[in-house]
Amino acid sequence: MKYIATINGNEYPIEVIDERHIRLNGAVQEVDFVAIGNQPVYSLIIDGKSYEAYICPEGDAWQVLLIGQQYEVKVEEEREKRLSRPVGAAAVETGEFHLKAPMPGLIVSVAVQEGEEVKKGQVLAILESMKMQNELRSPRAGKVTRIRVRAGESVEQKQTLLSVA
Repeated sequence: MKYIATINGNEYPIEVIDERHIRLNGAVQEVDFVAIGNQPVYSLIIDGKSYEAYICPEGDAWQVLLIGQQYEVKVEEEREKRLSRPVGAAAVETGEFHLKAPMPGLIVSVAVQEGEEVKKGQVLAILESMKMQNELRSPRAGKVTRIRVRAGESVEQKQTLLSVA
């Protein structure tokens, strides 16, 4: 089965070959993906490299925290994606991005201020959860329009932390 994964506005073709193999951008990779307990925590092994991912649904997409970077991921069947796209349409990063907590935890620090210009990949906040500190980074360049949390504050999963336009 072929899919298109849209990650922070960029599209990646993925083909599921069998239970243990996928083709990503033309390269075959061995994968293992297993839920850990009743939390939104998953063990992901790609070609022998182990990762821990925090994944939670949000609308028709997923919020994924992987290696300290938060991603918005939408997965669609390739055929449906192709048929639903208007002719000549292009992906545009517009509107406001709301950084949401991928899991419950404690805000260790907020690394930006309202009105500050940020770069793609810049650390916006640090969230501690399950004794691990996770750097939450901006998926795109923009301006911080609103900060809704402070250092030392406890947050719930999916709670909006700040916004970037």
